[in-house]
Amino acid sequence: MTSLNGFDTGTTPAARADAPARVRRRLLLAAAVAGVTGPALLAPGAASAQAGALERQVKAAYLYKFAGFVEWPEGSFAHADSPLLIGVAGADALADQLELTVAGRNAGGHPLQVKRVRKGDSLAGLHMLFLGAVDKAQLPDLLATCQNQSVLTVSDSEEVHAQGSIIHFVIADDKLRFEVALKQALAAHIKISARMLSAAYRVQGAI
Repeated sequence: MTSLNGFDTGTTPAARADAPARVRRRLLLAAAVAGVTGPALLAPGAASAQAGALERQVKAAYLYKFAGFVEWPEGSFAHADSPLLIGVAGADALADQLELTVAGRNAGGHPLQVKRVRKGDSLAGLHMLFLGAVDKAQLPDLLATCQNQSVLTVSDSEEVHAQGSIIHFVIADDKLRFEVALKQALAAHIKISARMLSAAYRVQGAI
């Protein structure tokens, strides 16, 4: 049996050959939710609230899956069973959903934990950081710190992505997808699985 960071990739040659497709299906789990579309996200009232909740479920599912297909530099974890810490800045509702999504789960033997990051908080110990409504003036320093500390940065804002986030959520083909900036990942000494890259909507800097 082969595995990728603790996820089974199949026990037979045929199953292994189909592994990229299965990984893609896992990573695109919520993207298949028909309700999470551009028009739905703009609907008023209860429909809009429901769409917002679905979008948070999708993003939380992605963040959980990302953790299993990324390799951090040696020394990023004190022990083999040290927690993998996912920070969330400027998106408390997403943090709530993410806590529900990762409860009792792990990635590569590392229990998943969620930390709400406030202005001025230290980023020490983080492995991943979702950047929501953050102070624009602090973005350059925040992203530079994440790069220096090998933190996988994820955003849903074009502005944040343009300044250097590694992963960016986008609406494409009426589904929530993600883009990957390889240059930023390499600068942070973070390795992203080829299988995860194959599931991305766009990979920037691909050779």
